[in-house]
Amino acid sequence: MSSSPESEDYFDTVIGHIEDFVISDEFKKLVQNFMQSHYREFDRCEENKIEYMEIFNQYTVAIEGYIVENLVRRMPNFDMERFTEELCRRRTQLDGEIFELLFSLTDFLAFKELILDYKLYKENHLSDLDSGIQISRISSSLL
Repeated sequence: MSSSPESEDYFDTVIGHIEDFVISDEFKKLVQNFMQSHYREFDRCEENKIEYMEIFNQYTVAIEGYIVENLVRRMPNFDMERFTEELCRRRTQLDGEIFELLFSLTDFLAFKELILDYKLYKENHLSDLDSGIQISRISSSLL
């Protein structure tokens, strides 16, 4: 399925705005505060606790709410359903920090990996992030 130029422009515009939001200190603080509040509850094991899903849902609401609120301010014609459809349609073609962040809103395993990376960092199981060790593209940019 190919997309129209209008659809491409809309999607690219939304992604551009999201990129602006996620580099803001306000957004970084939102994510860091969330991770700080919940990372101790997660363990690197196969079995997932019920609490994990509750925390994941809170994360999704907080991050998605922030993004949508800011998109609506910049783009009065923003349509979350339209954007989500485009994002899902392009999922296999997309790569990068922004897309990892967006997929972490709908993919529990991506979220769990993000919070476990944060936990490793906080518990000093990783060397200095500036030494070339990169936890993950998302985590290291938000820490």
